[in-house]
Amino acid sequence: MIICKNGSSHLEETLVSVQGIGEEILLYDSGSTDDSVKIAKAYGAIIIQSTWEGYGRNRYKAAQLAKYDWILMIDTDEVLDEELRAAILNIDLTAEHIVYNMRYKNFYGNTRIKFGEWGNDSHIRMANRRRVRIDQEIVHEKLFLQPGLYIHSLNGFIKHYTVNNSIDYARKMMEYAWLSADKYKQQGKHASAIKIYFSPPFAFLQNYIFKLGFLDGWKGFVCAAMTAWYTFMKYTKLKELGKSPLFTVNLKNKETKFLRKRKQLLKPVS
Repeated sequence: MIICKNGSSHLEETLVSVQGIGEEILLYDSGSTDDSVKIAKAYGAIIIQSTWEGYGRNRYKAAQLAKYDWILMIDTDEVLDEELRAAILNIDLTAEHIVYNMRYKNFYGNTRIKFGEWGNDSHIRMANRRRVRIDQEIVHEKLFLQPGLYIHSLNGFIKHYTVNNSIDYARKMMEYAWLSADKYKQQGKHASAIKIYFSPPFAFLQNYIFKLGFLDGWKGFVCAAMTAWYTFMKYTKLKELGKSPLFTVNLKNKETKFLRKRKQLLKPVS
């Protein structure tokens, strides 16, 4: 199961890596204007086209449309390595009480980032949908497990081509900052001065110093700086949400006014 919007950069590698793992490849596309749908069709994927409602909501809806109960959740910039493929193929699908955690190798361009925030990354990516629940948050969604389930970590890695360059990185962090601020606002959270002024430098120190991000060279510095900037923007936007009528929620359209404004701000400069 793949959620997608303009993910053609690594989609072919993703699709090659999952060939033969299951009976169905489902691509839940939310308005791609690149070659994503064309590429997916070439690899026999079932295409479901819909609108973008957030990471959690789209992943949840895609899971409900899957033909089978066992679901491997993967994104268009993620590629299974051969060791992980073999481990998945050896899973006992009668053991519905087990969910599968997968480790990540995160890449900045062609460079693997081994330390900092990206250095020790893993997520539950395969489970029986009858035994788990995907929340429907707009960003940073979680997988909730029913009682009695066990987490098993598989050998191998998902290669995650996170960002291509610093411009791509900055754009992505800005988008996540807007989305996270909206999520916090809907949860009733507020941005204090402590959060705005002290959380960003702490985030930088944590990832660059304590988690040894400096060992990744200049890209490790960029990663730590971008996380600090994202943290600052997230809480700054949350502060603005509490003051400006621009940032009110339109539940009928399942979109916030400030998200529409974000789309305008993030349009590529011609």
